[in-house]
Amino acid sequence: MTEPRSLDPNSGTAASPSSAPTPPVPLSGTQRRYRESLWIERILRRETVGGMLLLGATVLALIVANSAWGEAYFGLRSTYFEFAFGDISWQISVGHFAADALLAIFFFLAGLELKREFVAGELRDPRKALVPVVAAVGGVLVPAAIYTAFTLDDGPEALNGWAIPVATDIAFALAVLAVVGTSLPIALRTFLLTLAVVDDLMAITIIAFFYTTDVQPAFLLAAFGGLVVYGFVAQRYQEFFRLRSTAAWFVLLPIGLVVWFCMYESGVHATVAGVLLAFTIPVRAKGGDEDGLGPRMGLAEHFEHRFRPLSAGVAVPVFAFFSAGVAVGGWDGLVAAVTSPIALGIVVGLVVGKTVGVLAATWLVTRLPGVSLPKGMQWIDLLGLALLAGMGFTVSLLISELSFGQGTLLDDVAKVGILLGSLLAAILASVLLLARNRQYQRRSAQERIDSDGDGIPDVFEDEDALG
Repeated sequence: MTEPRSLDPNSGTAASPSSAPTPPVPLSGTQRRYRESLWIERILRRETVGGMLLLGATVLALIVANSAWGEAYFGLRSTYFEFAFGDISWQISVGHFAADALLAIFFFLAGLELKREFVAGELRDPRKALVPVVAAVGGVLVPAAIYTAFTLDDGPEALNGWAIPVATDIAFALAVLAVVGTSLPIALRTFLLTLAVVDDLMAITIIAFFYTTDVQPAFLLAAFGGLVVYGFVAQRYQEFFRLRSTAAWFVLLPIGLVVWFCMYESGVHATVAGVLLAFTIPVRAKGGDEDGLGPRMGLAEHFEHRFRPLSAGVAVPVFAFFSAGVAVGGWDGLVAAVTSPIALGIVVGLVVGKTVGVLAATWLVTRLPGVSLPKGMQWIDLLGLALLAGMGFTVSLLISELSFGQGTLLDDVAKVGILLGSLLAAILASVLLLARNRQYQRRSAQERIDSDGDGIPDVFEDEDALG
């Protein structure tokens, strides 16, 4: 009688029960890079949705602020919530809640992305990280210098907004790139992601050091004490609480809220708490081994999956709705705002300063021996990314409010400049990158050919065959 045969779940064919399972074939370096590129593409496609929601919230805010509902809109933004605990009460306006609390979620995600890049991404290799990091530094210094030159004769109050054009909006920039760059090399996407994350780190550092007033040492010490507890629990949650990664946030969230509150009361902008909390989250799982696609991811990846929809779908759009609403006062008011030194400094800083800063810094660093542009990227592509980095928006709106005060005349003028500059940067970048995208489409189609059906395009296998 014939011995019964079982079905091999991997191949779908009959296999003898006595036969040993076939060990997985190790991936080559090129195949692993290809798999990683697919993972990056999936992340960037998700950013498209967040970018569209952000754009929709901005347009809605501008329409409402300049309509018959404008008074109700500004009244709602100035409405205060009061939380009472016995004889102790605490108040925060709707506008400040959006900027200080909801935007902390955005910066928490930015901190997770930055730490992941340092631990398991491009920033892990100093040689690969050097070019986009230096490019980000140039993209901060030159716009700040341009804004300062435009407002130098307008007094210290205007000069206080020098940091407004230094930021790059991750959500908007990646959304535009995902829409117009379907066939662009993965190197461009990785370069922009690294540049934007480092850019945001510098922006939050500027906020912490230059836009902090009236520091309360007791609350600041309490915030850092809570941060130590949060980090300890984040690193040892499995050992002490026997929790899965997907449930750890139940324990960490209350501690994080205490840290945020103490940071808010300390005088340091509360969004700084989001970045600092993110830096304590482990990126790799305990005992994480290679799983064929690099190191196993830890708690940071679970938090990204859990909080990214909240950030992209709620926190950032709500912040944009309450921050982007500017009553321009008709055509005359718009012209007056756009032609003011503050707005001009922001527009030129975002569109010209970012472009010149990123390109010049990249050119200088690539003069060093052994340093060059990432493989697959050309200088014309970098020009498109440099223009795209001029989309300041979210962080620029925040710095404007910190510079001039939410809802003030100078804040409104600055926001007009931010919106106009970000729009111009997006249009110019889109035109250039769409042209480049058409040139890459034929090459991209060739790279998708998989003659043997093994899931790896032939061009990648050819690279392995060539050594």
